[in-house]
Amino acid sequence: MGREIYDIFVIGGGINGCGIARDAVGRGYSVALAEMNDFASGTSSGATKLIHGGLRYLEHYEFRLVRESLMEREILWAMAPHIIWPLRFVLPYHKGGIRPAWLIRLGLFLYDHLGGRKLLPATSVLDMRKDPAGKPLKALFTRAFEYSDGWVDDARMVVLNARDAAEKGATILPRTKVVSARRENGLWHIETTDTVTGHNDSHQARMLVNAAGPWVDHVIRSAFGENEAHNVRLVQGSHIVVKKKFDDPRAYFFQNPDNRIIFAIPYEGEFTLIGTTDRDYTADPKDVRISEEETVYLCNAASEYFKEPVKPEDIVWTYSAVRPLYDDGASKAQEATRDYVLKLEGEGAAPLLNVFGGKLTTYRRLSEHALEKIGAAIGIKGAPWTAKSHLPGGNFAVKGYEAEVAKLKSRYPFLADPHARRLVRRYGTRAETLLGDARGIEDLGRLFGGDLYEAEVRYLVEHEWARHADDVLWRRTKDGLRLSKEQAQSLEEYMAAIPAMAG
Repeated sequence: MGREIYDIFVIGGGINGCGIARDAVGRGYSVALAEMNDFASGTSSGATKLIHGGLRYLEHYEFRLVRESLMEREILWAMAPHIIWPLRFVLPYHKGGIRPAWLIRLGLFLYDHLGGRKLLPATSVLDMRKDPAGKPLKALFTRAFEYSDGWVDDARMVVLNARDAAEKGATILPRTKVVSARRENGLWHIETTDTVTGHNDSHQARMLVNAAGPWVDHVIRSAFGENEAHNVRLVQGSHIVVKKKFDDPRAYFFQNPDNRIIFAIPYEGEFTLIGTTDRDYTADPKDVRISEEETVYLCNAASEYFKEPVKPEDIVWTYSAVRPLYDDGASKAQEATRDYVLKLEGEGAAPLLNVFGGKLTTYRRLSEHALEKIGAAIGIKGAPWTAKSHLPGGNFAVKGYEAEVAKLKSRYPFLADPHARRLVRRYGTRAETLLGDARGIEDLGRLFGGDLYEAEVRYLVEHEWARHADDVLWRRTKDGLRLSKEQAQSLEEYMAAIPAMAG
């Protein structure tokens, strides 16, 4: 009695769930969101970390998806210029290659003109015998195309959407599993369990949104009791990270003899990210790990292009995730649609919206389309607003990163340049909130390794729901690449001794 009845209850703390929650609360809906683990602990932190149109999707005639994705690149960049930035891609080719030059040229012409490109530079042609991009590649590749897309810190984009939703009034419940949901008297009655404390709770909502990603069918089966749910095709994508293979700031787009493609991307300053794979996956998504077959595949594919081969012993980190693609009956995993599908059920009395598929680049538009369906089901509140918004810390000029770094170093002259750059990349204008009144490096507290200080850890606990070392080292940051196992364990012990505080 007296408990709040939410307009919308969202299941899933990946990019789609957090994006929908943020959009909805910004329009005036009352919103709660439950995530059974940490934010972005599944698919949303296992991407190739690109804001891109999807050049290869043109081959599968997904023109609507590509156009929407292309139009979103600059919108998202302006929303979050601290965690999103432009990246040029070099696509080498040679006579007798997988795709003829005219086909690549046609695809890139469409890429340049299908979407709303204003700030990103257009495609150009490179002579790889003269251009620095040719230096790490085999002499066979004498020509290349160069085109624009964008980079994103995927896990940070998720948690910043959750942070903004919370600041606008949403109830955010990390580490909270939905164990049942039933319709009763025109409302959803939702039972949850806190996976840390074991505490059970109940909630009521006018509408339920199932944005559980790879677990979307599992939620339909377990929480709703519908045993015949088979809507998604799980496709595993794995990546390897090796010590830096090239000094050029551009990324590479490599075409493989099996018609698949991989990227080789500058990563965290000192590394190269290589991925991804595409293969069907049938086990529990929480158990996904890179296979030996995928490791060998990525090493061999990259070695077809680089003068210096990529070997398994070069690998410093791997990550793997499962994409919940809508099952359109495609024969090959890499041909399954990357487009999203929104299915509304039970209009009029406790409606349910199931979210299938999607990708990082289109999450904002997916959220807008979800709000159209939500408005039709329970009444419209507010107008679309996110296109001109900023994610927390992103309220500076779209090309203003260097100016933000200079401003931070001016206020905190004790910061080393790489440290200041990383702080602006992670937190944007909120880096000053993190640093507070610090006048020297000693004011940041204990050093855990790299340039990860106690002040940053406490900020992540207090503002971004971090609870364990992995939350900090692999999702809120990528400092796990720089800390030893002993340092990571020390951080875990430290975090266990301080209370969870974010709200």
